[in-house]
Amino acid sequence: MPTQTLPLQALLCSGEVWHSRLRPATNTFSYGVFTLMLPLRTLAETDLVTRLCSRNRFNLLSFHDCDHGDGKTPLLQWIDSLLTSENILDADGEIWLQTFPRVLGYVFNPVSFWYCHRKNGELRAILCEVNNTFGERHFYLLDTGGHMPWGAELSAKKVFHVSPFCAVTGNYHFRFMRSSQATNGKVTERLVARIDYEDEAGPLLLTQVSGTLHPLTNASAAKAFFSHPLMTLNVIVRIHWQAIKLFAKRVPFFSKPLPPDEPLSR
Repeated sequence: MPTQTLPLQALLCSGEVWHSRLRPATNTFSYGVFTLMLPLRTLAETDLVTRLCSRNRFNLLSFHDCDHGDGKTPLLQWIDSLLTSENILDADGEIWLQTFPRVLGYVFNPVSFWYCHRKNGELRAILCEVNNTFGERHFYLLDTGGHMPWGAELSAKKVFHVSPFCAVTGNYHFRFMRSSQATNGKVTERLVARIDYEDEAGPLLLTQVSGTLHPLTNASAAKAFFSHPLMTLNVIVRIHWQAIKLFAKRVPFFSKPLPPDEPLSR
């Protein structure tokens, strides 16, 4: 997770999603959002610490284990098993999951990030969990084979259908960045996840999820909810609204192909 200056407790990341399509028609938008940052090893021994955000039960905000991984296996067991199967044996430190919470019981997560660390705090690997509107899920494992520095560019071949306005071809380029600033003795952490997509003709989509991290408390949960009371419902509404705009701009449409055979891509 971001730095050792932050406590090992659930965090809330308040920021925005930004998206820009470069061709054949341009289309750019940004929306205010918030995500949860959950230390899964720590939460295996304790619970969420706020009355307004619950785990596996309805609340103003909530996090449900079944929304991630294979939807059945306990999350720590699932991610540790996956990492072991991919010969990543030293991600034995904290594993932070960045994801949209359920808001009043509803969520759609276009992408969630699992930040897997060594015990010494070094970032070891990142798992990108991608969902599409057909109810399918795919995982892109980003592994350098050793230390993974923040800000390094990581790549993966696209093998999963997400948008009907992009073919299942080309590559994703990822950059995960963090920064900290001390003001009046208080450290503020900022986290940025950048995902750019290119096809055979070059760069096509530029996307970014960014935000500032705060401890998850009753006050921060209430502020996030009342700032974006229908956030997760709006995620799916906005996906379809942007699709209508692209259709009106006569952007080529690609039908959904068969699901990929392999569960992971590097």
